[in-house]
Amino acid sequence: MRGLNKMGINFIHPQFEVVRNQDRCIKCRVCERQCANEVHFYDEDSKLMLSDETNCVNCHRCVALCPTKALKIVESDHTFKPHANWTGEHIENIFRQADSGGVLLASMGNPKEYPIYFDKMLINASQVTNPSIDPLREPMETKVSLGKKTVEIKRDSNGKIIPNTPPQIKLNVPIMFSAMSYGSISYNAHESLARAASELGTMYNTGEGGLHEDFYKYGKNTIVQVASGRFGVHKDYLNTGSAIEIKMGQGAKPGIGGHLPGEKIGPDISKTRMIPEGSDAISPAPHHDIYSIEDLRQLVLSLKEATNYEKPVIVKIAAVHNVAAIASGVARSGADIIAIDGFRGGTGAAPTRIRDNVGIPIELALASVDSRLRNEGIRNNVSLVVGGSIRSSADVVKAIALGADCVYIATSALMALGCHLCRNCHSGKCNWGIATQRPDLVKRLNPDIGYKRVVNLVTAWEHEIKEMMGGMGINSIEALKGNRLMLRGVGLNEKELEILGIKHAGE
Repeated sequence: MRGLNKMGINFIHPQFEVVRNQDRCIKCRVCERQCANEVHFYDEDSKLMLSDETNCVNCHRCVALCPTKALKIVESDHTFKPHANWTGEHIENIFRQADSGGVLLASMGNPKEYPIYFDKMLINASQVTNPSIDPLREPMETKVSLGKKTVEIKRDSNGKIIPNTPPQIKLNVPIMFSAMSYGSISYNAHESLARAASELGTMYNTGEGGLHEDFYKYGKNTIVQVASGRFGVHKDYLNTGSAIEIKMGQGAKPGIGGHLPGEKIGPDISKTRMIPEGSDAISPAPHHDIYSIEDLRQLVLSLKEATNYEKPVIVKIAAVHNVAAIASGVARSGADIIAIDGFRGGTGAAPTRIRDNVGIPIELALASVDSRLRNEGIRNNVSLVVGGSIRSSADVVKAIALGADCVYIATSALMALGCHLCRNCHSGKCNWGIATQRPDLVKRLNPDIGYKRVVNLVTAWEHEIKEMMGGMGINSIEALKGNRLMLRGVGLNEKELEILGIKHAGE
């Protein structure tokens, strides 16, 4: 059998096992055809379907499409001798690096068991003195406007207000789709997100790979990104979007750049990114023209000049230890919106050590930034958008109560498209047609179905947000924003409560 000749020093037992009910299996070979990792094969000698589990990433494609439900994937119970310090994961990673001499790569967000502060906060509800609101019968406002807020109201000689509001992003829901580049995800995935954003009245973000010409028609629902590699950036691109985002950092890999392998740079991506076909797309760790807030201000103003000062500029930063001080500087750079990406934010590929050990939780970063900007009297200079593992409508409500104007979602949206979080995006073999450029895999994601599923997800969340706000006696996102009295902590220490700016449950 294949895969059983690796019993030497570098052998690592498969993490997952394919359990096949041979009584149910009809040998239709659907599992074999559907698995891009070549796990399943038909053995002529035994006349049975067998599995090479060394390649299994637990994406569930075979399980979902098996017509007789003959398959399931289980985690292997194979183990090393228990050791509190040298876990099996550490041992296997040393084996891998000793064998390859290479950097370990991973996908999606930080999977480690660090605290998830959203799960340690509870939402308030009205009872007697502050009546709740029924969102089915009373008005409930979920629209938000992102950008600088005008402090001074000016009137003309007739007493009419002079419009002087800086450029804004107007959303029907406080949820946008975060940056995922064409190249890291497929054409069909991009189309699904663009169409969903258009129907929902929100925004999707191009990521750092430029914008395919087919999607220019969704410009009013598009945020175009400018990253360190400046891939696909030109005047028409900048003017197509409703806002421009400067990517300074990413939650999954703060402080480092990006790398899209040459095998993913086909004709379409080559044209969109404006780089040679087959060449690696490498984004430097820093912008080589930005080494200070003053340098950042130069780029902000250059982008505004290029778009006739008609579009808000977002600066995206990673949640790191001194994020409040960084955000304070960004707020003075001329940026209209600050996007903060937490350490559980997803990625198509990142060094495992960076993903799992760098950055801080978005909840602490958000609370710290919001408090600092308020204390410095500049909170109205910018809107705050946060991302990095927003998993449910409850996370949205808690983020807004901590001070966010709006949230970014990405992994949640991909799950709506079919992602099963197997965290193998960097291989380019996504069996669900999302994180791949292989035509045979891309076609598995039907945008006509995909965009409707994303619309359904956000619509369901919007209903739940209204229900939770109504339960609090609040009828608008604006009234919820920064309203930390609506939150209580459970199982948090005094320092965590202090940073979050909330009281403990029972107080």
